[in-house]
Amino acid sequence: MDTVFRDVRVVDGSGGPSYRADVALAGGRIAEIHRETDGGRRPGGTRLVDGHGLALAPGFIDMHAHSDLALLRDPAHEAKAAQGVTLEVLGQDGLSYAPVDDRTLAEVRVQIAGWNGGGTSRSSEAESGGAPGDTSVDFDWRTVGEYLDRLDHGFGGEGIALNAAYIVPQGTVRMLAVGWDDREATAGELARMKQLVAEGLEQGAAGMSSGLTYTPGMYARDAELTELCRVVARYGGYYCPHHRSYGAGALAAYAEMVALAREAGCALHLAHATMNFGVNEGRAPELLALLDDALDAGADISLDSYPYTPGCTTLAAMLPSWAGEGGPEAVLARLRDEATAARIRHVMEVEGADGCHGVPISWDTIEISGVSDPALAGFIGKTVARSAAERGEEPWATARRLLLDDRLGPTILQHVGHEDNVRRIMRHRVHTGGSDGILQGRKPHPRAYGTFPRYLGTYVRELGVLSLEECVAHLTGRPAARLRLADRGLIRPGHRADLVLFDPATVAAGATFDAPRTLPRGIPHVLIDGRFVIEDGRRTQVLAGRSVRRTAPGRH
Repeated sequence: MDTVFRDVRVVDGSGGPSYRADVALAGGRIAEIHRETDGGRRPGGTRLVDGHGLALAPGFIDMHAHSDLALLRDPAHEAKAAQGVTLEVLGQDGLSYAPVDDRTLAEVRVQIAGWNGGGTSRSSEAESGGAPGDTSVDFDWRTVGEYLDRLDHGFGGEGIALNAAYIVPQGTVRMLAVGWDDREATAGELARMKQLVAEGLEQGAAGMSSGLTYTPGMYARDAELTELCRVVARYGGYYCPHHRSYGAGALAAYAEMVALAREAGCALHLAHATMNFGVNEGRAPELLALLDDALDAGADISLDSYPYTPGCTTLAAMLPSWAGEGGPEAVLARLRDEATAARIRHVMEVEGADGCHGVPISWDTIEISGVSDPALAGFIGKTVARSAAERGEEPWATARRLLLDDRLGPTILQHVGHEDNVRRIMRHRVHTGGSDGILQGRKPHPRAYGTFPRYLGTYVRELGVLSLEECVAHLTGRPAARLRLADRGLIRPGHRADLVLFDPATVAAGATFDAPRTLPRGIPHVLIDGRFVIEDGRRTQVLAGRSVRRTAPGRH
């Protein structure tokens, strides 16, 4: 045996009772589980790890990650590795970097620079508050398969920090086939989009995502989305929508996605399933009843959430959808035009823009967490309202200035959530964990560094919202089942040795809103394929991560 964990509390990812055992690893897989009640000879190995007082679980699966470029820039990737995450699902919210051509790659790099950075040099990222350790990215792929190949190659051919699955981003697909126009796709354009989705799934994607409050994906009508979901269903994938509203129209938007997926015969995974803004306080039971009715009728539904109340996105995402027609340069042109900018302001502040989920924006809830231009770093950590007061101007003037000067780059925290909704949703029977972690910005949301230990420390140990066994199942076995990974997510002989050893008595998120890049406590060891990526609480130089593909025989 290569490694043996002695006398650990095995929390196996199934949700069943934990038990004490020795767990032996060999050749990157779990070779033997020897319970203390089994008797006989205990397994021996090259390395023995004393697990007394510690829990051994499958590696955590982040069902909603924004590490699309971070995995290619930062070989350490401690933000996730130190949490016990061994697999991230990329391509979220309908916007990512494959499939693309030269035009759309340039456009999407501008549009989601606030999520992922621009793939620029180490110095410029660091000065503007990018994640530490970032290096430049060569965008030498165009297809989904080529992007996954790039992940496999990683750093010097050795791989990447963690494993990564990918879902085809519908907004990027629409950008490629239709462009940035708010209109129905032609028959030819729809056929092209269906082909692009099919190719992505054939090349290894696990499903398809949408960002239906982000341009241009939000311009798709339900009939178009249904046709794309039929393709996803044919390949056994799942549809992961960021739906059309988390605010004023939240329940209707959830119902729309449930009906759409059922019409298409497609599995549905609801992205960062929250009920935000004042209009939704205390309304989580209504959402859960909607889901229970569909599940009881035979629908295949799951969801993910993060254990925090504020959200995080880009400032540009708050704009009305019509302002996004034509792409980033057209948005900037509208913001420069006084009359059009005044119209945008009215929609945002009075009517409630669809980008802000139909709710009039409150500038005192919008905190700037990152910028692309280092000269604008003084806005970070302040609400738009506070910065405007300091400058003696209206909040809209400050927001407009930031969008123009930073070329749509600012990232924001939006303080609009409700703790009771968060707790109720995380207890649901189809819930999984997803950080929605945006790693960019000098003051990112702490969920990027703290989601998984926060579940275990705050919501299991301190608040008792979930039992330890239930929580681990939400973070491991259940997401692995959604991704159809037959040899991950559970501690079973023959399964891959993607594992996390943690102390249930001390595990906790170190990240806070004031110090969001602080690493967690109580997670001494994390392994991928039986190799230690975190050892004695420190990041090793091991790059054991690869792409995890839905098809492609012989791959992970």
